Amino acid sequence: MSGNTNKIFIVECGGKLQGNIRVPGDKSISHRSIMLGSLATGTTKVSGFLEGEDNHATLNAFRAMGVTIDHHGNGELTIHGVGLDGLKQPDGPLDLGNSGTSMRLMAGIAAGQNFSLTLTGDASLNTRPMRRVTDPLTEMGADISTGEGGTPPIKVKASGQLKALTYQLPMASAQVKSCVLLAGMYAKGQTCVTEPAPTRDHTERMLSGFGYPVSRDGRTACLDGGGALQAMDIDVPADISSATFYMVGASIAKGSDITLENVGINPTRDGVINILRLMGADIELLNPREICGEPVADIRVKSAELNGIDIPVEQVPLAIDEFPAIFVAAACAKGTTVLTGAEELRVKESDRIQAMADGLQILGVDAKPTADGIVIQGGTIGSGRVDSLGDHRIAMSFVMAGLRASGRIEIEDCANVDTSFPNFVELAQKSGISVSDN
Repeated sequence: MSGNTNKIFIVECGGKLQGNIRVPGDKSISHRSIMLGSLATGTTKVSGFLEGEDNHATLNAFRAMGVTIDHHGNGELTIHGVGLDGLKQPDGPLDLGNSGTSMRLMAGIAAGQNFSLTLTGDASLNTRPMRRVTDPLTEMGADISTGEGGTPPIKVKASGQLKALTYQLPMASAQVKSCVLLAGMYAKGQTCVTEPAPTRDHTERMLSGFGYPVSRDGRTACLDGGGALQAMDIDVPADISSATFYMVGASIAKGSDITLENVGINPTRDGVINILRLMGADIELLNPREICGEPVADIRVKSAELNGIDIPVEQVPLAIDEFPAIFVAAACAKGTTVLTGAEELRVKESDRIQAMADGLQILGVDAKPTADGIVIQGGTIGSGRVDSLGDHRIAMSFVMAGLRASGRIEIEDCANVDTSFPNFVELAQKSGISVSDN
């Protein structure tokens, strides 16, 4: 976590978004580039790596396990892979900061090692549920435990070769799916994971890119244990989650016309585009192409009149990280927006349903939380002081709300924006938002 936990964003009302910008690299792909590059044989070169605190936590963890990673700055890395069985026991627990992705995916890797390992994090991460990964790993034969209540730290003891598992995910979660597949590389036999709804497939795509075969049949992904990863070069596309804030901002602010360059548009991550278009957003995908197995495009967004909708339940897992910003779009839309089937939002870096409802209500928006979603009546956004609860996505979403607010918005506890978007304020200012931090 950043040192200044009391950082406050101050947003003056009004403005419009203009120009061409590139948001930081995809956080999910950046995590996986470190993990798989470290476990590969040979040298992996990475460009476009997200220089955020969450990804640095993953980088530092693998360095602590004996992997040499040359960090050239500006998103450029060289990873000297040690192979699947080349990691070494670190001197102490691995501190993963605020990164749930790091902890859940690394639990799968840790389960396959011949040494004991403890995974811990900051105060926020250490309240998040981890039995969703430790339960299937236990079924595979891992000697793994959590703290009281199923929260970190996760402690893994060396327990011999894992057993392959055929696992039905109880909830749609790319992190749990990835954890089981990564553990499956160390298991005897074929490990398969079936998900109830599509989730992001970066792990499967990147495993295949590293030469580790993954078969996919509908919502089931399988791999055989005992294979090997071969080094590759990775160009990380811009993060669609970070681009979302600007998609929403440009949609709601009159006179906006912005192009977001080189954004990953993986079909397991494009729910935000689909949802905003259903609301009436003017979004155009330019120059679609493929980089390192990932679909990429430039996204042009112009202001538009939005309408409230019932968000299709099949889109929920495809936009799970983007909903705080989508809620701001809903607050500016004509009519009512209803979200259901999004219980997962309650166990993110904060309870994102409650946090956004509380903040929107402070700003005068009719937002009613439900057990698995929210009902938002579009209208006028006022002014006030809201609490992001240390959640980067909550903080950045309320910055965009300032574009349509009637007065100043102050946002508390914004230091964790650096976990995913380290130059957010500067880029927001450059694109036309009157925001400052202190």
